[in-house]
Amino acid sequence: MTSILVQQTSALLWLDSLEVRALNDIRSSLRDLPGSNFLASWDFSHDPCSSFKGVVCWSIGGVNHVTMLSLGSGIAGTPGLAGTLSPSLGKLTYLRSLALVPGQVHGCIPDSIAGLKDLQFIGLANNRLSGSLPSSFSELCSVQGLDVSYNALTGSLPEGVAKLPNLNTLTLSHNSMSGALPLFSAPLIHLDLQRNGFTGPIPSLPGTLEYLSLAKNCLTGTIQGMATLQRLAFLDLSFNQFTGGIPPEIFGFRISNLLLQRNQLSGPVQVLTSPSRHATTSFTGIPAMVDLSYNCLTGQAPAGLAFAQKLFLNNNRFSGAVPQEFVDAMVFGDLQVLYLQHNYIANINLASTIPLPTTCTFCIQYNCLSPPQQSSCPFNVGRQASRPMTQCSTFH
Repeated sequence: MTSILVQQTSALLWLDSLEVRALNDIRSSLRDLPGSNFLASWDFSHDPCSSFKGVVCWSIGGVNHVTMLSLGSGIAGTPGLAGTLSPSLGKLTYLRSLALVPGQVHGCIPDSIAGLKDLQFIGLANNRLSGSLPSSFSELCSVQGLDVSYNALTGSLPEGVAKLPNLNTLTLSHNSMSGALPLFSAPLIHLDLQRNGFTGPIPSLPGTLEYLSLAKNCLTGTIQGMATLQRLAFLDLSFNQFTGGIPPEIFGFRISNLLLQRNQLSGPVQVLTSPSRHATTSFTGIPAMVDLSYNCLTGQAPAGLAFAQKLFLNNNRFSGAVPQEFVDAMVFGDLQVLYLQHNYIANINLASTIPLPTTCTFCIQYNCLSPPQQSSCPFNVGRQASRPMTQCSTFH
């Protein structure tokens, strides 16, 4: 029995004693939700580095230190943990990665985490964390990824966080944060702030961005600054209060999704590049999905958007004729969704004898024309096939 105790005591000495106590505090502040047994392995009569789930250690100077901590099993469908995050997390001074799996952990994010100078990744998403994002996080100069999405955080985004020198991924979506957005100088590639309450204009953003979602906030002003973000592959500014025109440069980016719906954007839409459908080189500039619906856009629907796979231009003020490029793209099966309902369009060259592919969805109801028989609209479009001519006279 004595030799076993000696072995156990010796094993504990492999991990720095301050970190053992920190893990004990962290364990005391959390509990398994019914159906989870993650914390059952945290038996402090054994070496945490070799037996604790979610703990990874690295030997530095002959002593083990915790370098990765993943709280919760991470197995899909497991219920995760409840409780709070202990301030003793800040005592794991060699920590490089901190993750918390989805669960019901509540309370504030400890300020003490900001003392972890080697920390490169923080993932605390899908819990019930509240309070504000600590301003002390501005000191985390090594952090590359920060994800606290799907929580109940409030307050503003600290200016220092937006300037972290190594931060490339910032995900704060699905919280209740508010206030104006700070200037961003971090080398961000992925920025997701959707579903918060941020207000004011879009500030200067880094040209390194490839993914940007600011959807479902209360942002105002123009979106002209997007013209400089030439690396964008995904852009979602939907459900805000943006005004002014759409920068034509956006349509030249290699974007998979361009989502600008439900704003107050106005004026004609200019697409700089409109290649021939039969061009010998492939064209990748127009996104697979373009949604400009529910704005105040005018003029003719831009023919250059015919190369999108799904195109939503409904509920605007487009007039004139449907570009023949749209019709040809539908007939060829390239344009799979075309919504033009609730505009002021007066003409379309689509004979009733020309069938559309079964994979194509086309709606042009409630315009200044009689919809062709190929038009098949969602139920919520309404029952009126065409606009009253009195509404059309000002557009033609």
